[in-house]
Amino acid sequence: MEKIKVGVAGYGTIGSRLADGVALQDDMELVGIVGHSPSLAIRALAENDMIGVNGVEYKLYLVDMDLKPRFDALGIPVEGSFEELCEKVDVMLDASPGGTGAANKAIYERLGVKAIFQGGEKNSVADVFFHGYANYDLGLGKQFLKLTSCNTTGLIRAVDCLDRKFGIEKVAITIIRRVADPGDYHRGLTNALQMEKAPSHQAVDLMTIMPHIAATGILVHTPVTHGHIITVLATAKDGRKITREEAIEAFRAHPRIRTVTIDEGFKGNASFFKYARDLGNRRADMYEIGLWEDSVVESGNDIMFAINIPQESVTIPETIDGVRAVMQMQTTSAEATAATNKNLKIGRFKK
Repeated sequence: MEKIKVGVAGYGTIGSRLADGVALQDDMELVGIVGHSPSLAIRALAENDMIGVNGVEYKLYLVDMDLKPRFDALGIPVEGSFEELCEKVDVMLDASPGGTGAANKAIYERLGVKAIFQGGEKNSVADVFFHGYANYDLGLGKQFLKLTSCNTTGLIRAVDCLDRKFGIEKVAITIIRRVADPGDYHRGLTNALQMEKAPSHQAVDLMTIMPHIAATGILVHTPVTHGHIITVLATAKDGRKITREEAIEAFRAHPRIRTVTIDEGFKGNASFFKYARDLGNRRADMYEIGLWEDSVVESGNDIMFAINIPQESVTIPETIDGVRAVMQMQTTSAEATAATNKNLKIGRFKK
């Protein structure tokens, strides 16, 4: 079977990880990446002879070929233009800055190429607001998908896990949100927490993906960089009680949920980052969300728990699921997510 040809527009926090995710798939080919400027990420790639994971060459294409002399001066090889890459691929993964994807869409439409946009774009940019577990079937064969944000992606994983097992009627969420990615300076140095108006967009987005569940939520910005923490209070349908043991059993079985305890040393968000680094994961990434078993408690018939969201990498598996959906590589969520998980070695620690 011929491999699906994929390009990545943007080589920043998400784009660099998407390129890696594609390069690790045994049924996809990374044709190239698109850059705008000789960023540190691209300079580091050039210093490694443009070789990324799996020994794959990451061929560089430019948004603006007039900028090529800047790359030439640094000895960074350029393969061609953004549109030339689009003409060579089946799917573009658009990880360009928020709002730019909508402009790129006109190019994708003109060239007849499929595209998957990241959470920073408006929902209207795509045919389907997509999640690999919760609504995979809606993405089958579509031209344009848009992924949920990092928080919403991880949140839906956990809620969908319980919903499939028990049937969930409503959730109330609190998001303790990291203020910026590691290395970002544009938000400044702060020593404060900042509230947002309720409901948070993650609660609204969850209801868009899973319209049978009523959701509301509060978001608090925190001056940290390594991961978000979300608490969830979930209510099952028809007054059914979900016990702590039942919930933990369901979470333990999910490939993209890593269940941990405080006694093991997972004291907070930074523990997951350090653990991923000690595992030798590239960029200290972790594809799984973390879930503290210590946090799973019963409140009447409701169940409450807390999860950690590794914001830089959590959306990568669901984006790969999106490629499988638009190209109809697999027809069911179970088949598609299993293929993605295998290639990304997700859940390999589960016995």
